[in-house]
Amino acid sequence: MKYKVGIVSLGCAKNQVDAEMLLARLNENHYEIVEDVAFSDAAIINTCAFIEPAKQESIEEILELAKLKAEGKIKCLVVTGCLAERYREEVMKQLPEVDACVGIGANDKIAEIIKKALEGEKPQIFPPKEELELEGRRIQSTPRYYAYLKIAEGCDNHCTYCAIPMIRGKYRSRTIENLVEEAKWLADGGVRELILIAQDTSYYGTDIYEKPMLPKLLRELCKIEKLRWIRVLYCYPERITDELIDTIAEEDKIVKYLDLPLQHCDKEVLKRMNRKGDREYLTNLINKLRERIPEITLRSTFIAGFPGESEEQFEELAEFADEMKFQRLGCFPYSQEEDTPAARMKEQLDEDTKQRRAEIIMERQQLIMEEYAENQIGKELEVLCEGFDKIAGCFFGRTQGDCPEVDGSIFFTADAVKPQAGSFVKVRITDRVGIDPVGEMI
Repeated sequence: MKYKVGIVSLGCAKNQVDAEMLLARLNENHYEIVEDVAFSDAAIINTCAFIEPAKQESIEEILELAKLKAEGKIKCLVVTGCLAERYREEVMKQLPEVDACVGIGANDKIAEIIKKALEGEKPQIFPPKEELELEGRRIQSTPRYYAYLKIAEGCDNHCTYCAIPMIRGKYRSRTIENLVEEAKWLADGGVRELILIAQDTSYYGTDIYEKPMLPKLLRELCKIEKLRWIRVLYCYPERITDELIDTIAEEDKIVKYLDLPLQHCDKEVLKRMNRKGDREYLTNLINKLRERIPEITLRSTFIAGFPGESEEQFEELAEFADEMKFQRLGCFPYSQEEDTPAARMKEQLDEDTKQRRAEIIMERQQLIMEEYAENQIGKELEVLCEGFDKIAGCFFGRTQGDCPEVDGSIFFTADAVKPQAGSFVKVRITDRVGIDPVGEMI
């Protein structure tokens, strides 16, 4: 009998790449992959456990699928990913509906684990997290024209608020040769936009080449003829070198977009976070980026309400956001994650204060993003078409300044020629709806 397997992958794009490799393993072992887990014999929940809301989402998804299992529609539930790695035996104790719980180091054994679960066993397997495979076959789950390339696993930064080093282990880079090979395979399969991800992409190569090698990797990827856009996410500010800036500025295929997870600007708050820099350093860096790459779009994330953050320090953060006018910004209330140094700090702020502070910054950011969208009116932009929106009655897509799943879209009409998803078109911006530009294909 050929068993059907479905997967729900939660959290970040790095987790999504792991899920794609899980699917390939299952396919190689003659399981039938189904898109809708409701029609599967075995359902995999590839969980996230980065912060409390992510953990709650993972648990809720498990409970939803448990209802289908109780109805006899699913035979077994398998929990993988960060929640499984972080909480191990607790998962099956707290959620007896789960039939198997698998640490990330056992992802390559997923086929035999599901077989055991379907036969009535209750596998709990937690090999060293360093055994998580970084390379291998994938079944792409993103639209055909874009894909993520995970260039490294784990993290050595040890920010005091973050559980990732505990969950994912030390930073491990893949070789340039291996990454170029995978990128060529993706491009041959139709990928035109390649998105580089890691917990810290700017640290890439330091562990195996003894120096940061992101600029070298980018130059090699730019040689792949079929790739049109190459996007870089998660670059730490202290590792933005002149070489990296020059590489982004000089290579046409690298989109002029950079994701800088700054988290704060106050020196003392950053120090408590185990982060480097201060407002002056960050301001100078952002000004340098905009001077050297005039058309660059900058995305960042902030944490509001970190332990001990005073009203004055929060106001400085809000002023910094107003001054820098990031085209893309997310601000999140601090999440007190167990077993992290920040969780043990005194002066924890109450939930209402943290939430209020995050909302203040996002309300101000809404105005900045509306202003940015207004400034796009009259421009002609290259847009990657992603399809037709039946509700809006027009096509939609993204510019170089829009990362999939985290940023907005451009909506546009097309008269004579109807563009296909994955095609690049020129759009003249004529208006905006909120923060989303609206235009017409030229």
